[in-house]
Amino acid sequence: MKRQPSLHCRIKLLTWLFIIGLFVSGATAIPLRPEVNWLADHFCADGKSSLLADWLLRVRDALAQTQAQQPFLFYGTDWLAFGHFMIALVFIGALRDPVRNRWLFDFGLIACVLVIPFAFTFGALREIPFWWRLIDCSFGVFGFIPLWLCRKWAMELENLK
Repeated sequence: MKRQPSLHCRIKLLTWLFIIGLFVSGATAIPLRPEVNWLADHFCADGKSSLLADWLLRVRDALAQTQAQQPFLFYGTDWLAFGHFMIALVFIGALRDPVRNRWLFDFGLIACVLVIPFAFTFGALREIPFWWRLIDCSFGVFGFIPLWLCRKWAMELENLK
């Protein structure tokens, strides 16, 4: 019976980590121009060309042009942020009762796996560099790990009851 409190604690810790990660990821979808300007200032300051510097400058210029000509398009990233916030809130159910709401871990694992084909497919269609698509895929990989552990521990909790 000493195992149950330990499992609950681990599940809560990793679920909070996942919730915070979703929230931060969503929050970064809103101030795109300041973020990209900051990145460009820091990674392109020396004037040397690199894959990263060239990409950041291209994105910075495209965002500036979009802001000037079609600012309503940024509304899409506002909704992207909203989606992240809502998914993060749903995981509060897993904090409350990880056994009964184990399906949330399954849902999250499926989403993490689907990030990979989605990033490769739509990244290619949108001409996103391959190395950037790998960065996008890393969100699925790093999200998968805590969710898989939480699911495993929730199943163990269920078996202990």
